[in-house]
Amino acid sequence: MIAIACLLLTVGIYWGTDRLYQRFKRTYLSPVIIVPVLLIAGLLAFRVPFESYHAGTQVLTDLLGPATVAFAVPLYKYFQLLKKHALEMISSVLFGSFVAIVTSVLLAEWMQMDAQLIESMAPRSITTPIAMNVSQSLGGIPAITAVFVIMTGIIGVVIGPPMIRLFRLRSSVSRGLLLGMGAHGIGTTRAFEFGRIEGVMASLAMIMGALFTLGMIRGVLGLMM
Repeated sequence: MIAIACLLLTVGIYWGTDRLYQRFKRTYLSPVIIVPVLLIAGLLAFRVPFESYHAGTQVLTDLLGPATVAFAVPLYKYFQLLKKHALEMISSVLFGSFVAIVTSVLLAEWMQMDAQLIESMAPRSITTPIAMNVSQSLGGIPAITAVFVIMTGIIGVVIGPPMIRLFRLRSSVSRGLLLGMGAHGIGTTRAFEFGRIEGVMASLAMIMGALFTLGMIRGVLGLMM
């Protein structure tokens, strides 16, 4: 009964906050910011064990995989556009993936985290379902990785639009790549609010970032740890 209540509560809070965000379009009203805060406050207030909450909302976690695959639809539709900008996309996302891993490890070492937490934090800049699998394969803690990924996405989607205005990025390609690489799934959702091309580019950056991270993360960790 508690598990079902947790599922209904999560869906209800998300629906309400999403309606609020769609009406006022303010970053601080984004469901990815408000929903976790309200849920944590509710679980603590009613002393609901995490195990019970997890059991009730597991179906939502399972939907992350299909949701990620669905980003391939606009990629197919705009294939010619992607082909046109292949060089700048590959170079920028490759560099971004490398910087994300290096800065994650340096930050974790500066905070004096142990090896397992470093391995949990290293894949924080790729989308959640892939990051959790990478973390597990490295010996990290997938649940902790998910927290780092969400924090990265929230920070990225908050500072991304101001950076676009600050640097006067008028290119749809540049704006999309920035949001997709800097804030993965959450950033991709935000990019589609800028425009269809921005969303497509963010989708590609998110997917390519995950592939590049998979290819280089073990090597970078081996050199730095």
